[in-house]
Amino acid sequence: MNPVRDMLLWASQNRRLRNMVSRGGAFARLARRFVAGEDEEEALAVVRALNERGFAVTLDFLGENTTNLEEARRAQKEYLRLLDFIEENDLNANISVKLTQLGLDLGTDVALNNVLTLVETAHRKNNEVEIDMEASPYVEDTLAIYETLQSRFHNVGIALQAYLFRTPSDVERLMPLAPKIRLVKGAYKEPPEIAHTRRKDIREAFQRLLDRLLSREAASRGVRVAIATHDDVLVDYALARIQSENLSPSSYEFQFLYGVRRELQDRLLARGEPVRLYVPFGTHWYPYLMRRLAEKPSNLMLILTSLVKG
Repeated sequence: MNPVRDMLLWASQNRRLRNMVSRGGAFARLARRFVAGEDEEEALAVVRALNERGFAVTLDFLGENTTNLEEARRAQKEYLRLLDFIEENDLNANISVKLTQLGLDLGTDVALNNVLTLVETAHRKNNEVEIDMEASPYVEDTLAIYETLQSRFHNVGIALQAYLFRTPSDVERLMPLAPKIRLVKGAYKEPPEIAHTRRKDIREAFQRLLDRLLSREAASRGVRVAIATHDDVLVDYALARIQSENLSPSSYEFQFLYGVRRELQDRLLARGEPVRLYVPFGTHWYPYLMRRLAEKPSNLMLILTSLVKG
């Protein structure tokens, strides 16, 4: 493992550092590259601009691991407002949620009830809810909640992490539900007993999952795939697979994090590929930024440059 990456992942969970850094300064300025503002108004202005350029959007109201029912309900209400605004302004956007933000640490029934309201509302509005995958202790509960939601409404997506050893069996488990699967490499620090830790092994695991998900059989079963990676090798691999299987754009899309690999986003959009940007916003940007830096520690240079310039 990269020791800088390990340090950044540790920092993403350190409350004292979060409180210190979130007050402003270079980290806060860097966050604006990856986070579309701290409030709803700023975020929705970004969505409009991205839609005008041809990008679909997934909005993420940043936050995780709520500690009481009131916090979980506040997060739910924010997402309900977003669904209303998306409908009222005819935006090409959906929402993505973390179940710990909706109360998973308080009980699976709390998270299920809160997300169920969002899924029901999105269904009425002809929209979708995507569920982020979190660290390994939450995977099983997240999958179980997803299965309940998707079996009833069929407008729910879920992220799966290629570096976990269990993910191939999780794909097979979900296949009968005609899922939308957002395939990511994985951004949490996991032990080598349950996850690949070498870049080469993670890339190969991702490719094997693409082979399964970007197949005619999967497409015929209603599986939709969001290829969520900034890795050129994996993007090219997916493009070749899509061409060889002659897949319809309705069965896949490429997803990128807002502010990351803009030139690659534009290149895919220019060639007519469906591209969706994952756009986070809110005041709880610190853990999100640390995980983005862990994925690409060279971004630390942006912070150091900002500090030098004051």
